Amino acid sequence: MDLILLQKVQNLGNLGDKVSVKPGYGRNYLVPYGKAVPATAANLADFEQRRAEFEAKANTILAEAQARKAKLQGGSVTIKANASAEGKLFGSVSTRDIAEAFTAAGLPLEKSEVVMGEGPLRRTGEFDVQVVLHADVELMVKVVVQPEA
Repeated sequence: MDLILLQKVQNLGNLGDKVSVKPGYGRNYLVPYGKAVPATAANLADFEQRRAEFEAKANTILAEAQARKAKLQGGSVTIKANASAEGKLFGSVSTRDIAEAFTAAGLPLEKSEVVMGEGPLRRTGEFDVQVVLHADVELMVKVVVQPEA
């Protein structure tokens, strides 16, 4: 399936690139979320006419992400969780818990922006968690998991 990207997609391409992807990825993710349109002659002509508009929108989104990064830089949050005496959690701390803790601290964060490559946190301690605000804007934040009293 050939598509024209309307914004930068990580590990795929930049704004305006014509890419070939598997039909399910294009039909179920890229097109419905407004990240791409089918690469037809009419869509190519429309994209070229509106290229400046798309680039301006992409630049504002990038600027907003960089401003949020400046606020989050060096950010830390403490999460209390039910744990055993050895420090193992009864349950886990997931991306949703981390996003809610940052939002409660006044730093709005979506759970989809929190990336935990090794899965949810299952023990107490201090952890560095990756946050991806934009395809070009990433940072590490500190999450401290403490046992409840």
